[in-house]
Amino acid sequence: MKALVIGYGSIGKRHIENLSKIPKMKIFVLTTRSYDDFLKTKKCFIVKSIKSAISHNPDFAIIANETNIHVKFAKILSKAGIHLFIEKPLSDSIRGINELSQTTYEKKLVTFMGFNFRFHPGIKIIKKLITEKKIGKIISVLVENSSYLPDWHPNENYTKSYSARKELGGGVVLTSIHELDYLYWFFGDVKKIVSITEKISNLKINVEDSASIILKFKNNVTAEIHLDYFQRPSSRYCKLIGTEGTIYWNMNKNEVKIFDIKKKKWLIKKFSKFDYNSMYVEELKHFINCIKNKTHTINNLKSGVSTLKIALAVKHASKYGKMVTLK
Repeated sequence: MKALVIGYGSIGKRHIENLSKIPKMKIFVLTTRSYDDFLKTKKCFIVKSIKSAISHNPDFAIIANETNIHVKFAKILSKAGIHLFIEKPLSDSIRGINELSQTTYEKKLVTFMGFNFRFHPGIKIIKKLITEKKIGKIISVLVENSSYLPDWHPNENYTKSYSARKELGGGVVLTSIHELDYLYWFFGDVKKIVSITEKISNLKINVEDSASIILKFKNNVTAEIHLDYFQRPSSRYCKLIGTEGTIYWNMNKNEVKIFDIKKKKWLIKKFSKFDYNSMYVEELKHFINCIKNKTHTINNLKSGVSTLKIALAVKHASKYGKMVTLK
């Protein structure tokens, strides 16, 4: 197969690394950067324009450049009939999305949104427990994703990253959109949103670095979400409270706990050997298998649009200081 990777930042490099381990995979990289040792080692081919990239007839493309130009490139590639893997978030606005959706439908393309946490063992366990109704009817959820932005890529200048720049589609709401996505995966459509998003730290960025969000889902589950760019040490967890118990996922401890109300104790499911990169490997395998089998992915473009609309509504609710109702 032939793969096209658009973007050569940290996530682009991760995808190239994983693609290079797939037998007989030919990798083209669209970037303005030079042909460095990493690309040579992975036996990649550099292309300098989207027209040149398409001329090589890639089987699929991974769009891993800046958020604000995801849709621009996806539209061009979809018209050429190329299957699409689009890194999260889909965009920083809804401009061009209807046209993209229509083209991918007409061309019968396989689409996938790069929400790798759907492949995290903790999140997968929670999804299974919800499906099996292990804690009865879920009433409320508490979620936190907090970390220090400069620590994300210590060898890079954080102020130049897309996460830190408004003009590139950054900000904690869109960059840390994984939490909104897996909650949407768990509970479906959102009905009401209240939020406060703001820049409150001393980080040298021009986007919001804090978000306090309340989501009311159509199934009446209420979720409280906290996101930030400044907490040390980092913290990432999800706590689900149901009529028959509680589920608690702690990413830092690599465990999911279930409180059994009959036994009055926690039952612990550990996955201590978890390799962070395994999520990216698994999502890539899933996407390629769906292309080969001509089936839908678990997180296609339509799902990505829904999650993006939730994120944009979060920003809107904060900007105008009012509750937003989604149809």
